[in-house]
Amino acid sequence: MDIKFFNPARKILNFFSTDLAIDLGTANTLVFITDQGIVLNEPSVVAVKNGTNEVLAAGKAAKEMLGKTPDSIIVERPLREGVIANFELTQSMLRYFIKAVNKHKSTIIPPRMVIGVPSGITQVELRAVKEAAKQAGAREVHIILEPMAAAIGAGLPIHEPKGSMIVDIGGGTTEVAVITLKGGIFGRSVRIGGDEMDRAIVSYVKRKYNLLIGEKTAEQVKIKIGSVLIDHDIEYMDVKGRDLITGVPKTITLSSSEVHESLLETIENILDVIRLALENTPPEVSSDLVDNGIMLAGGGALLKGIGKLISKETGLPVSIAENPLLCVVLGAGKVLENIEFYKDALMI
Repeated sequence: MDIKFFNPARKILNFFSTDLAIDLGTANTLVFITDQGIVLNEPSVVAVKNGTNEVLAAGKAAKEMLGKTPDSIIVERPLREGVIANFELTQSMLRYFIKAVNKHKSTIIPPRMVIGVPSGITQVELRAVKEAAKQAGAREVHIILEPMAAAIGAGLPIHEPKGSMIVDIGGGTTEVAVITLKGGIFGRSVRIGGDEMDRAIVSYVKRKYNLLIGEKTAEQVKIKIGSVLIDHDIEYMDVKGRDLITGVPKTITLSSSEVHESLLETIENILDVIRLALENTPPEVSSDLVDNGIMLAGGGALLKGIGKLISKETGLPVSIAENPLLCVVLGAGKVLENIEFYKDALMI
């Protein structure tokens, strides 16, 4: 059970500010507020006037504009592979989201923020995250590694002297970590995730059918008929795109076995990282994993067959978190509510 620490001065500060836990993800940004829970879950997409950082839309509204805007409007995903690719747009997007969650509340004191970041983040990228948060209005910024936050959010006993393994397959990165006593015994982040799977589907369709489809369409294909195992009835989906030979719109029918084929290389890369983590885990902790198994989190945990495949390749039981898409922000939220207890789990 978590131990709560009472700090009167901090209690007063918190009363006058809306403190936030943020999962600043490649695919989606989620915001958690103490005593309210998750108040925002939006695509990490922003639309601005060309040549400016004036935000016209962000989140779902901006994502709907992708590939459909005139030259006067730029729509971008400012985070790539789990880190900030465009500092100014990330800052603008953060400001927009923070304003959205505070629209009915007057914030007297700037908020504290707990932000999840990939474990493979560089010092330069880390400074960019902190600076973006401060420029977006934070008075205090705490950083937690995404696999640690995901483990907390998934309910793993990270504070106990027993090993737990988390595999968080996000949009831009896959995080693998073995954790005990609020510390990581082994952690590895690879910049491969759901986006890489989408690109693999785009490439496969282009190569096999001379048809160009967008990453948004590829994502829909992955969600609807994507699978890493062919142990069920074959499913089909009509896919629309532009014929690269004639230049006109065209529709083809993709099968789940074709999508499986397109994803093989990406999935194998994820399996390699899991194997590496297991090879670098001390024997005593490895024995814990035989009983506790592997916990899957992130959007990639919802890919059909992924749990079965990882269990087959490792020989360990595999579980999928109750809310895999929410694990990082829920974990960061728990840390926000009890920073003293979780201070050893924070980077800074």
